[in-house]
Amino acid sequence: MTARTRPLPGKLTMVLTKVLPFADATSEGLPLNQLLRLSLFQVSVGMATIMLMGTLNRVMIVELGVPALVVSLMIALPIVSAPFRALLGFRSDNHRSAIGWKRVPYLWFGTLWQFGGLSIMPACLLVLSGQQTYGPWWAGQVLAAIAFLMTGIGMHMTQTAGLSLAADRASDETRPRVVALLYVMFLVGSGISAIVVGSLLRDFTPIRLIQVVQGTAVATVVLNVIALWKQEKVRPMTAAERGEPRPRFVDAWADFAAGGLAGRLLLVVALGTMGFNMQDVLLEPYGGQVMGLSVSATTLLTASQAAGALLGFALAARWLARGIAPFRMGARGLVVGFAAFGCILLSHPAGSVFLIFLGTALIGLGGGLFSVSTLTTAMSLPVRGQAGRGLALGAWGAAQATAMGLAIIIGGVVRDGLNGLALSGGLGPRLTGIATGYDAVYLLEICLLGATLIAVRSLVRKLDFPSTAASPRIGLADFPT
Repeated sequence: MTARTRPLPGKLTMVLTKVLPFADATSEGLPLNQLLRLSLFQVSVGMATIMLMGTLNRVMIVELGVPALVVSLMIALPIVSAPFRALLGFRSDNHRSAIGWKRVPYLWFGTLWQFGGLSIMPACLLVLSGQQTYGPWWAGQVLAAIAFLMTGIGMHMTQTAGLSLAADRASDETRPRVVALLYVMFLVGSGISAIVVGSLLRDFTPIRLIQVVQGTAVATVVLNVIALWKQEKVRPMTAAERGEPRPRFVDAWADFAAGGLAGRLLLVVALGTMGFNMQDVLLEPYGGQVMGLSVSATTLLTASQAAGALLGFALAARWLARGIAPFRMGARGLVVGFAAFGCILLSHPAGSVFLIFLGTALIGLGGGLFSVSTLTTAMSLPVRGQAGRGLALGAWGAAQATAMGLAIIIGGVVRDGLNGLALSGGLGPRLTGIATGYDAVYLLEICLLGATLIAVRSLVRKLDFPSTAASPRIGLADFPT
């Protein structure tokens, strides 16, 4: 090698750092190859999310004929379990083992829960739809509920431990970019999985459903084992160190609740989350039953929403860097939500597939802007005593997840109840179509977004944030969900 060629690797590294996305997220403690490998756990969580929130709810309602209320309850189980993420993160922070691992045990057992839930899920769904030869009538409901709950617990445990591990290994300077990469990998995993699963289920059969869902379970283990392999250093602990008293979660939570502003913020988060997510379990069935779309086409709706959320993150990062007030950006997200549900309401009368895809993408965009705005405010809340930023963000995630679960249940109840009345003629001759229940849910979400705007105004007055105040820099691994 000559003297002229020796500088080439250094120059090439500089060029790649400028050109490749997230190449500057690396650090001495977390090189690029290990960072990319660690991010695979987000791909597995994205795959499971698509299965639960996208593909399976449409298959259960349309192909298997399961009532939307039952589907809503099943889908809500993993989401309602999400509030325990704050406790899981707190426990992994203080976990003590002989070899010193803190995050890897939670990441591994989360993988096992997720694998187990997906493995038994297709058989449980077939029993739930009535395809059983013996056993009590309620066996399908119980088995399906167990499968969904196992998968949800695994997803939350895996993601909480994985994000915490990435934050531990990243430097203070690169942590925001590291966690942004992980969030993008979640969206990429969701989008690619939506396309792949949709194509595999183009010609639906019960056997194909079993193959696809259990194949996802196997892929979960493979991806997560690759992700966690040699990611956490072994730090042996003595018996005396393991026996020291641990901090109490109850004490830390009491310090956080004593701040005074937490309740108002959590109300805003809950209302806005319900407004953006009540349609989660209904959007793909709406595309199938009302718009006449195929399984593969309706699965692409979820990919469109993920693309909109990714665009929302990019806009939020740009606006916050310019010093926009967090809730001004959140208000923009709510306005985008109004337009999104307006497009979906008009898609059926206009017979326009374009409008339903546009509305779905706008839901992701508006929801992304709103989530980032409330996250930024959560980071700015004053904390005291044993409460820290992690607990505040855990409470943010708990409020968001609980509201999402309640919204899904309410959406299923409203859709089933009003559709039953409409098809029986109980709502008059003009409201006899199958779209009546769906449209009522979308109108209810518009009302919730309006209520969120009112609550935002009340919170802004209480916080008294200057309109031109610079927002704190965020990294999306701070997102609990």
